[in-house]
Amino acid sequence: MDCLFCKMAEGKIPCNKVYEDDQILAFHDINPQAPVHVIIIPRKHIHSIMEAGVEDKELLGHIHMKIPEIAKKLGIIDKGARILTNAGREAGQSIFHLHFHIM
Repeated sequence: MDCLFCKMAEGKIPCNKVYEDDQILAFHDINPQAPVHVIIIPRKHIHSIMEAGVEDKELLGHIHMKIPEIAKKLGIIDKGARILTNAGREAGQSIFHLHFHIM
């Protein structure tokens, strides 16, 4: 599979890491759209949120539970943040590996 985010999750492509564990990786966006712009990806390849299955519910819960921890580390926990994911080309998804933006 030729997936940029899979390669980052495997350590084959470097990134400016903010957080990582055995299930997810969070890193600074290389083309930030806000003063703080971090991407969170699951290490497991899932094309988009529309293709997540029942078997992914714990992983998705894990991602969402780590967002406040990552926001605190970024110093924005009290300021607020925009959390989003795009699903599909027409919605603006450009890398087809599930990812969430913290901005």
